[in-house]
Amino acid sequence: MTIHVLSDQLASQIAAGEVVERPFSAVKELVENSIDAGATAITVDIRGGGRDLIQVADNGSGIEAAEIETAFLRHATSKLNSADDLHAIRTLGFRGEALAAIAAVSRLTVVSRARETATGTRLVLDGGHVVGRESVGAPVGTVIAVENLFFNVPARLKFLKSVTTEKRLIDEFVTRYALAYPGIRFRLTHDNRVTFQSTGNGETADVLLAVYGPDTVRQLIPIGDGESDGRPVRVRGYVSDPALTWANRSHIQLFVNGRYIRDNRLTFAVVQAYHTLLPGGRFPLGLLFIDMPPADVDVNVHPTKIEVRFRDEGAMFGAVQREVRAALLGSAPVRAMGGWPAEDARPATWGGWGAPSGYGRREEHDDGSDMPAAQLDIPWQLRGPEGDAPADSLALDPAPGHRPDAPLPGVASSGARLPIMRVIGQVGAAYIIAEGPDGLFLIDQHAAHERVLYEQFLGQRQAHQVISQGLVAPATVYLSPSQARLVEERGDLLVELGFTVEPFGPGAVQVRAVPAMLSRSDPSASLLAVVGELENETTPLKAQTEAAVIKRVCKTAAIKAGQTMTRAEMEALIAQLEACETPHTCPHGRPTLIHLSAATLARQFGRT
Repeated sequence: MTIHVLSDQLASQIAAGEVVERPFSAVKELVENSIDAGATAITVDIRGGGRDLIQVADNGSGIEAAEIETAFLRHATSKLNSADDLHAIRTLGFRGEALAAIAAVSRLTVVSRARETATGTRLVLDGGHVVGRESVGAPVGTVIAVENLFFNVPARLKFLKSVTTEKRLIDEFVTRYALAYPGIRFRLTHDNRVTFQSTGNGETADVLLAVYGPDTVRQLIPIGDGESDGRPVRVRGYVSDPALTWANRSHIQLFVNGRYIRDNRLTFAVVQAYHTLLPGGRFPLGLLFIDMPPADVDVNVHPTKIEVRFRDEGAMFGAVQREVRAALLGSAPVRAMGGWPAEDARPATWGGWGAPSGYGRREEHDDGSDMPAAQLDIPWQLRGPEGDAPADSLALDPAPGHRPDAPLPGVASSGARLPIMRVIGQVGAAYIIAEGPDGLFLIDQHAAHERVLYEQFLGQRQAHQVISQGLVAPATVYLSPSQARLVEERGDLLVELGFTVEPFGPGAVQVRAVPAMLSRSDPSASLLAVVGELENETTPLKAQTEAAVIKRVCKTAAIKAGQTMTRAEMEALIAQLEACETPHTCPHGRPTLIHLSAATLARQFGRT
């Protein structure tokens, strides 16, 4: 086999594959160059998800006419002069690879004027080769237009995601850097439609409002006071109140010295700071800015510059966890998951199977939220504290050898009806106690209601008979640009599930109708549950996606632990559970009920 040197053209295309994987990558590199150039206004125009056009315009320092062609050569940069500079990088870009890589796989036009010059320069490149140059009138700054990305690398085009996916990735990036640089005015358009813009007034809170909306911003807790106090590592930003959670970790965003990074260890530090404060499988929102000496972090790890290494990882983990935890504990009120407010604290002893004296007041919620009357066909009246109960709120275990997915004693295999049960009462405002043919049954009211709603919803969906219920007053839901993109992209699925959602200005939609069985639940929570599951989507299979979405919606709408029930309500729930095809587990696989046989009870009392 003969060894030969690759041509410059082929080497450039291979190198481009490491830096420019997709349209989002090109947007990232160009915007970071604009930030490094000191821009106070950056406009990003996208067409065709970035395949047809990516244009980034800024009012930064510009490029000198004598250097504009050099800027598109491989390993050409103004940000490093020697190897020693690698140990104290303060800019977002430094490799000198991005412009050359983008130019190698596109048709690129750049117009730039340096601050000290009277005219600008227009340079045109095709596949990395200069094909035109002229002096033009232009404002101070740089405009780079990238057209027909990957036109000369057709194999890469085949691996690109859908246009909507590329749009969503670009949305996430631009909003992310708008949060990190509130003093820069960002404007993003897709196919001539403005999807995001910030004021550039330097107020992070204003950018948060534009990205997440007022409902989310009201539940954010600030971290840090903006003063270093001589500390080498300073952590500042915002985290969400424990009441605001998401289905995945993607809403935890980390910046080190203004650079967005991904670091599993630091993300885990944020999650750990919420220990005992969040339900299982739920994650907070976090926006953390970490300022530290550049010499203590190595950003030269990967061509994308999104991975870094810290000199002292343990100290970084401790600093993040400590600051987040302090912010959470310093905000009031903060209570552990499933905890009870002081005024509703449970007494040490209970007077019977039902709710304790004084706890069982009947009351109606003025807004009618979380009152699934139609779901059990009986009037829900009493509402207690919401949220899942602590795992140890009822210390009873299934019978020895029983598997959660296995049929209960005396019950036939899947699809068979449950045994006839007589309701005795409720314990811990979370579990229904019932007597069966052979002992006691303990029914988890939340898991049971999840199963009921899931099978009802899925049955209607499969029969194409999902009934929508129009809302008297539309519910306004504020979404991030990427979430709004998801709603737009999956609008057909929302309609099929019974939702009617309409755009309502930048960053907001209106819910005008919901599935009828969820009409008494909070429409905003139901929609956000759908969006959260779509964000967490890992499979392109439509049926699996629909099932996952329905599971999440049902979990949101189901009766919560802490909600007391009348006997009629408990009997109705058991009757509907009995009619389910798979009554023994909730849609997520947890048992809906456990069995304590008469023989087990006899052994516990020493009668055998």
